Amino acid sequence: MRKINGVPFTAHIDLSSLTGGEVIKWDADNGNMAWEDQDSTGYEPATWYGSRGCFGGGYATGYTNVIEYITINTPGNTTDFGDLTVARNGMGAGSNGTRGVWLGGHDGSVYSDHIDYITFATTGNATDFGDLYIGRGDNSACGDGTKVVLAGGQDTSNITNIIDYITVATLGDSTDFGDLTVTRREAGSCSDGTKGLWGGGRYSPVYNTIDYITFATTGNAIDFGDLSVTRRTASACSDSTRGIWGGGNGPSNVMDYVTIATLGNASDFGDLSQARQNAGACADGTYGVWAGGYVSSRVNTMDYVTIQTTSNATDFGDLATSRDTPGGASGD
Repeated sequence: MRKINGVPFTAHIDLSSLTGGEVIKWDADNGNMAWEDQDSTGYEPATWYGSRGCFGGGYATGYTNVIEYITINTPGNTTDFGDLTVARNGMGAGSNGTRGVWLGGHDGSVYSDHIDYITFATTGNATDFGDLYIGRGDNSACGDGTKVVLAGGQDTSNITNIIDYITVATLGDSTDFGDLTVTRREAGSCSDGTKGLWGGGRYSPVYNTIDYITFATTGNAIDFGDLSVTRRTASACSDSTRGIWGGGNGPSNVMDYVTIATLGNASDFGDLSQARQNAGACADGTYGVWAGGYVSSRVNTMDYVTIQTTSNATDFGDLATSRDTPGGASGD
């Protein structure tokens, strides 16, 4: 006989004693069910981010393949993780919580179709994952714990509206997902695990447009709203409810945010400690970190915020080397 919390049941389950912070779990090993407490928000911990943040590639004194890492809830300087398979910048990056991936990029002349991956728990060099079906750089990516979806960017001759995706647990090439509402490069992207968002970027004009997709359903992106400031090269990160864009061309110190479940325009969040563009960004579900970037020269600055608390950013520590346009991802 099946049981819930050790009590036999036959026709129905009485859910009256469950609170908003508990969920039913099915135990496939013994055929029983049980409820268990969740975090204070009532949500399971998200699986597309984690406590270790990695910043890969970018441009320092030349195009680099270096991957550095931080522990996101512990301010401090970065530590060497390993190297990407190819030195490049302008990559999209994402995670399924266990494995981090870097997609595309360029070295100033070659627009790459490379996809690399690491396992967050084990420092070391990245390994080849597969190829993008169209190589391009200055793209951006986000994920839902299963897929990482890459959008926009520039190939050898064109700026594109392409969206493609990979399933992070399965090595292989990317697959077409759909198209952005506008052709652009240098957007910033984030996710709540259900929707993926791309904000800003440029083609001929610079945009404030935010697009979204639903990860579970391939198809074209839909208009979400607008950033508070028109800009490109802003970097974004998120938790399970809120997405934040920081920095951008100008350079800018602006941070703005949206509630990802609710379509609409972005609101002011606060300011980065230093105006800059082309930073890398990642989050652990509580804190968001921006690393590196370009002011009048490349910087090694890292800032962080508490995602659920609007405020100015605080100094986190330093990258080992000043660089711009690294791809940021996090996992455990």
